[in-house]
Amino acid sequence: MKAAKLGILMLDTDFYRPKGDIGIPDTFPFPVEYRVVEKATIDRVVKKGDNALIEPFIESARYLEGKGVTAITTSCGFLSIFQQEIQNQLKVPFFASSLIQIPMHHTVTGGRIGILTARKASLGKQHLEGANAGDIPIAIEGMDDRSAFTAAIVDETHAMDMEKVSLEMKEAVRMLISNYPDITAIVLECTNMPPYKRAIHEVTDLPVFDITTLINYVVKEF
Repeated sequence: MKAAKLGILMLDTDFYRPKGDIGIPDTFPFPVEYRVVEKATIDRVVKKGDNALIEPFIESARYLEGKGVTAITTSCGFLSIFQQEIQNQLKVPFFASSLIQIPMHHTVTGGRIGILTARKASLGKQHLEGANAGDIPIAIEGMDDRSAFTAAIVDETHAMDMEKVSLEMKEAVRMLISNYPDITAIVLECTNMPPYKRAIHEVTDLPVFDITTLINYVVKEF
């Protein structure tokens, strides 16, 4: 059997994932290999940035490397804080987060980059620095107070309602653009957001980048 081209380190979660989500193999036009990092919960990764998880992620990444993947990524943009620690222990390309696209798109567009994140309260300077984006003009809007998204994905207390999440995503993008009209591109931090890009494009003509745009670029090149 041919080895998967991409290895994906998954958080230890249990919620519905539609096509387009990083956790669905059919999202990609090439084979992928998954590895769940046990006890890497949203609470520990997103809310706490728990350094004790670095070693389990490295061990899981090495497992995927041993399976013959040509590149490795993760299912959570907040893991940008561990980018260097994990990459230093691997031989294949590793990209922890869609946020590492920020410098390139700032360079290309010359303007402020908008970030739509699952939890604005948790996205700090260390995450941006991990993506080499600490000195770049950015604007952040989060899904913190948007109940359908947060209940389904962050808190995992309610079933996913894609229609409601779509509306919340559009609302968040409108707010982002209204507060920062100088934005020249948007990066979706959360790997669960790509299924809603069509909805996002209903309210903005700005280019929107996410983990799948980054994956497709890296896998094509490597």
